[in-house]
Amino acid sequence: MKIVFTGGGSGGHFYPIIAVAQSVRDVIAEKKLLKPELYYIGPKPFDERALFENDIEFRKSAAGKIRRYFSIKNIFDSIKTTWGVIKAVFQIYSIYPDVVFSKGGYASFPTVLATKLFRIPLIIHESDAAAGRVNKWAGKFANKVAVSYPETAEDFPEEKVAYTGNPIRKDLFNLQREGAREYLNLETTVPVILIMGGSQGSQAINDKVLDALPELVKDYQIIHQVGEKNIKEIEGVAKVVLDGNQNITRYHPFGTLDTLALRMSAGAASLIVSRAGSGALFEIAAWGVPSIIIPIPEDVSHDQQKNAFSFAKAGACVVVHQKNLTAHLLVSEINRLMNDEGERAKMGEAAKTFSKPDAAKVLAEAIMETALEHESS
Repeated sequence: MKIVFTGGGSGGHFYPIIAVAQSVRDVIAEKKLLKPELYYIGPKPFDERALFENDIEFRKSAAGKIRRYFSIKNIFDSIKTTWGVIKAVFQIYSIYPDVVFSKGGYASFPTVLATKLFRIPLIIHESDAAAGRVNKWAGKFANKVAVSYPETAEDFPEEKVAYTGNPIRKDLFNLQREGAREYLNLETTVPVILIMGGSQGSQAINDKVLDALPELVKDYQIIHQVGEKNIKEIEGVAKVVLDGNQNITRYHPFGTLDTLALRMSAGAASLIVSRAGSGALFEIAAWGVPSIIIPIPEDVSHDQQKNAFSFAKAGACVVVHQKNLTAHLLVSEINRLMNDEGERAKMGEAAKTFSKPDAAKVLAEAIMETALEHESS
């Protein structure tokens, strides 16, 4: 049995694929089936260690991003995508998988088109509350469609769609509270705020956090995921901002948080400040931690606003628009929630209700069922 995974080049697309692949292995073990061959096709491996640990073979395929505004880059990226389609045709033909699972995004287009040409079964999953262009197109011929948010079902044929939630890696379900403060070098009695800016970090959030640092470290310890490319700059600025501050050791910036560090950070946190990527929201939901969500503005990313308001509608978070974000507002909202334990408890429970912990298993079972049907036909 051969299964191909494909999806956009961000962590929000990649790590749910890892979660589903892990569940595929579990389903295979439960049903005592032969070990499948798993492949990931995309422009880059994103996390080579995760692919290696889950025995997934990477196949490189070019893909260009088509922007919603006029840009000369669209011309060059169209050429890149055309080459990617040609290469994907040969890749799909050489593998000839029993099923393809796509998370959408521009990077999935060449592989999904090749899948359509060879009439190989296709299952797609839409992470966001607003369906992306590639998934909207693929939904017309996909065998099955899964969505993270119930409102997204309207974008796809009713008979194909299922509301599954967003899959997250099984390692992230179990928060690591024991030893977290020692591992992260945290004080034992000072509350912890975890700030996440997405896999690449967020310049807008980083800037406001740095402005607010002198106020924040008076009462809290800050674990701040800033993005690998930003870490040296952030460390330098923070050193200047907190120069002479007796609480300077309460600020803990990280480029990225690996699985263990993320489990420990979330386990220690009383409150999370985050972007509104679907992966981050469903991780927060699984943890049951109250949050302040700052979505990317709609003119930059059309999906995060809808993700955030869907989460807020469930009572799981407070939404702050980036255009309104100031250091003072950030400190004020953190203080307001940290001083209201009852409100934070309600938000945490609402987050747990929003979570769909069996999403990866449901998708894995659908993939296996489709693959076995194709294999026997």
